[in-house]
Formats: sequence, C-alpha cells, structure tokens
Amino acid sequence: MRSPAPVAAGERERSDSVDKRPALRFLTCGSVDDGKSTLIGRLLYEQHLVFDDHLAALERDSKKNGTNGKDIDFALLLDGLEAEREQGITIDVAYRYFASPRRAFVVADTPCHEQYTRNMATGASNADLAVLLVDARKGLLSQTHRHAIIASLMGIRHVVLAVNKIDLVGFDQAVFERISSSFRGFAGPLGFKDIKAIPVSGRHGDNVSSRSGRTPWYSGPHLLDYLETVDVEDERAGKPFRMPVQWVSRPNSDFRGFAGTIVSGDVKPGDEIAVLPSGQITRIKRIVGAGGDLEAAQALDSVTIALAEEIDVARGDMLAALRDRPQVADQFVAHLVWMSSEHLFPGRSYFMKINNCTTAATVTEIKHQVDVNTLAKLAAKTLALNEVGVCNLSVARAVAFDAYADNRDTGAFILIDRYSNETVAAGMIDFALHRATNIHHQKQTVSNAERSNLMHQRPAVLWFTGLPGAGKSTIANLVEAALHARGAHTIMLDGDNVRHGLNRDLGFTETDRVENIRRIGEVAKLMTDAGLIVLCSFISPFRAERRMVRELLDGEEFIEVFVDTPIEQCIARDPKGLYARALAGEIKNFTGVDQSYEVPENPELHLMAGSTDAERLAGEVVDALLRRKVL
Repeated sequence: MRSPAPVAAGERERSDSVDKRPALRFLTCGSVDDGKSTLIGRLLYEQHLVFDDHLAALERDSKKNGTNGKDIDFALLLDGLEAEREQGITIDVAYRYFASPRRAFVVADTPCHEQYTRNMATGASNADLAVLLVDARKGLLSQTHRHAIIASLMGIRHVVLAVNKIDLVGFDQAVFERISSSFRGFAGPLGFKDIKAIPVSGRHGDNVSSRSGRTPWYSGPHLLDYLETVDVEDERAGKPFRMPVQWVSRPNSDFRGFAGTIVSGDVKPGDEIAVLPSGQITRIKRIVGAGGDLEAAQALDSVTIALAEEIDVARGDMLAALRDRPQVADQFVAHLVWMSSEHLFPGRSYFMKINNCTTAATVTEIKHQVDVNTLAKLAAKTLALNEVGVCNLSVARAVAFDAYADNRDTGAFILIDRYSNETVAAGMIDFALHRATNIHHQKQTVSNAERSNLMHQRPAVLWFTGLPGAGKSTIANLVEAALHARGAHTIMLDGDNVRHGLNRDLGFTETDRVENIRRIGEVAKLMTDAGLIVLCSFISPFRAERRMVRELLDGEEFIEVFVDTPIEQCIARDPKGLYARALAGEIKNFTGVDQSYEVPENPELHLMAGSTDAERLAGEVVDALLRRKVL
C-alpha cells in the first residue's frame, strides 16, 4: 500500500480529540456522468487506501478505458465490471469499505442510468446518508430529483449535495449557490434533516479530503471532514422491541425457540411480549446467542428466543413489545418505487415479502403518481419502470408492520412477480387501512356441497382462453348445449356479453383487461358456490390473471381450456372484422396485433382448434368432464 503522507501536528491533534464514531454507511447517487465513481476513487486515493499493484493496474486501465486523457481515471477503482469500464458507467452497486483516522465507512456507489434505478434503491435502503452529485455545468436534472425522492422514501435524512466538476465552470461561486439554492427549494417537502452543499472536483481533488485554495469563497468543511463528523445516530436501540421470526428452531424435543434478528429495541428474559398478528401474549423464558444464554439482547443482535408458554408461532410472525405494538392489517397505503419493465396493474396478484413473511398481495388502487421534477401528484392508472406512486394494497393475510417513517426495518417490503420471480417494486408503508370493520362472513345454512349434490354434479369453471377469433365462444356454446342435454346446471359468461353490463365501464388497455378478469373471476366463484358449472369465454391474454382466478377457487374447480388456433387462421376467419380494423390502426390494444397473448403453459385441456372441427373439440371437453367426475 502507498506510504501514508505526513500528518500535520494540528491535524493529528484534531483527529485524536474526536471520539470514535460508529461506521457511516452512505451512498453516492445522481444523474448520468456526474462523477460519482471518480469522486470516491479520488477519496480512496487521497486516503492512501490503494495498494501499489492496484495503482499500477489503474494507471494501465486508465490508458485503455480512461476518460481523463493521460491522467488517472479514478472511476475505474469502483467500476469493476468489464461492461462498466468499456462504457464508462456504473451498472451494479459497488460497495467499498475504508477508514480514515476518525471514522470507518461503508460506501455504496450506485448506478446513475435510469434503467438501474432499482440498484440505487437497493443501495439507499441500507444507507444513513446520501452523497448526491450534480454536474456544475448541467445543474439539477430529472435523475437528480428522482434519486433525491428515493433517498427520502428510503428513510435517509442526511444529504450532501456535492456540486462536482466545479473546475469546469471556473470555480464560479454564483453557479454553486444557484444549484444549492435550487436543490434546497426542491427538497423542502422531502423531510431531510440536514442538507450540506459542497463544491468539489473529483478529478482534481478540490474539497474532497482537504480544503481547496481555488474556492476561497467557500468556508464550509471539505467532503471527508463532513463525513467524519456528521451525526447520524442509529435510533433503533431507542425504538420499541421488534423481532420478525426468521426460523423456528427445534433441535430436540426439549427446546423450541424462534430465531431472528432484533431490528429495534431491547429485551431480556422475563419480559412480556406480544406475538403478532395473532395477538397472543407471553413471556420470554430464555434468550440464546451464539455463545449461549444471554441476560439481555438489543437491536441488531441475532438471537433465538424461547417462550414461557407453548403457543403457535411461525416464520413471518413478529415478536414485539407488549405495550407498544406495531400495526396489524391486511390493507394499507404505501409508496411504491416500480422497478420492472412490465407495468404495474391494479388487481394483478403479486407476492409480497415483508418481515420474513411471504404472502399474496394486490394493488387495489393507485392513488397518484409522484412527478419527480415537481413532486406534484399526478393521476395514474398504472406505474411504469422507475416511476414512484402512492398505492392502496391488500394482502391475503394480516401482517404486522410499523409505518416506514417510524421503523425502516419493519415498514419496508418488496413485491415479486408470481410468474418470473422478479422483484418488481420496493415499498414503504405509510399507514394501515382499517376498512369495512362492520362486515363479516355470514355463515350459510346450505353448504356449497349440498347445492352441488342436489344437482348431481361438481361445480367447476371451464375457462376458455385463446386469441380473438380462435373459436372460444363457438366451442363453449357447443359444450354448454351438450351439458344441458345431460341435465347439467350451467351458466355461460362471455367476454362480449359482460361488457354490455357488468364491465361496460372498462376499455381494452392492459389495466382494464386486468380489472375485467378480476371481476369475472369473482362472479365465477359466486356461481360455483351455487353449485353451477360455469363456462367462461375470455381472451384473458395474461397468465397472471388466469392464475388469479384459479387461486380464487377450490381444488380442481378451475379447468383451463386453451383454444389453440394459429393467428393466420384467426385473421383469415376474422368473424367480427376486428383484425382488419386493428391492422389498419383503427383499434388499439388488440390482442395478437399490438398487444401480446401469453400462451398457457400447462392447461388442463389443449384444443388444437386449427385442425379439428368445433363439434369434435366440444366432445373432447365433455369427455374430460366425465373423466374428472364433474358430471
């Protein structure tokens, strides 16, 4: 490693007189090409934290991939991926651990490009402070605003506005003051506790780890000085006790404990606690750490807690302070940062992972989208990649949580696509929705089984799906006629017919298509409760909604029938003349033309409609119902 530079007596005295502070976790963020990696690379270099062999390699790489001519390109210290070095951008989150004489640091260098906003949110979720860079030549940009909003949503309360490349504007004080004033005006509603603006040059080191003589008009601290002294005290120890259960430990018949990490507060044997969401009350019998029994445990300790009573506790439950409990609800309002190229659609089912619990979740309403430039609330029916919105969510089971503003650990969640397992959103809970508390399930005198036994049949939903013009309705009508002839009790729900009444308010956008199928699924379930065989003929182009209907029903009641007709035949047949109009541009969002159709992967019945007549295909469906003993 490079030999450390001599330290002046005054500087040594200053560093020795400062109490050791806890490690500071901070991230660098900002818009494209604002110089984040260069700034941190320069900081590491000036703190003599680059090994000689790394420095030699950096000099070689700078000649090959650098952007500073013959000078060292310090950004290459953090741009570890070959794709990053070739393009001169950051793609992944690069973590670096280093220490000055006064403090230890964990820095997350996050991507600047809009398509990598999800990576920036990941870095922000564990940071105490954000270093937000701005190119002095460009000023505040949309991505600057977006990253400031995400930092605020993720609970960061300390921001350094690093006005970088100040050398390229001639160290102009007016430029610096204009940018810092504009940012303070924008960030006013974001709730930052402290905003420190510092003029810097990452390339030349001005105000990075020492005061620059080229900015005599600036009297504040240099970047490292501020990072070493800023107070970002961890408040988790002073908050109420919370421990989401990660694992039920049962090594033998004599011990049953619940393992997890205490995310806030402290606890000791004998304390009364609540188990949520059930609300059961018990006492702590033992607290076991890595080295054995503990007299007490506090925030960030990983422990196993044994309870005085044998009560039912499972992974995803929460142990909490008895007299200061978290909220428990199955509906709440939250901010969402959307991270997927597939749009968010209200009504679509996702997995939510929150406090070690994974459950089905649905966005029931998008209350508004946040304009990243003005913070205005915009009306929206969907959220696209990198957009931020406030939404109502409903989950399949009640979960315990705190508002994110009160506890970053228990108030955060992610949404996961149920088909691809892709993380599609990061969420921060605002507050619970306690709705319809006077509504309860009414017990029915006649059971579903008794209704179906009276009809001598089993209830079922025959879900006919396929491209427009595939022949779904034709086959479904023939099946219903055959079932009627056998004395079966049926009902037919057709895509066109329901749009004359129940769904007359819906169009054909992806959002409306999702809501269309959600409503039909609920109606179909009510029909099966009545004991009927329900024939549903809907294009239903998305797998997620077909899966949603399947999960509404019991056991084997849902029978997916894929009417597989080549699109060429559908276009040639075109019984309603819709393909011709769609191809001419007269109809938008038409499945098979400008909207995709997601082919069923494992349908119960796959009808090759392109090569077989409708009567024979209808017979295949009836035969399948006989084999399944629906009739």
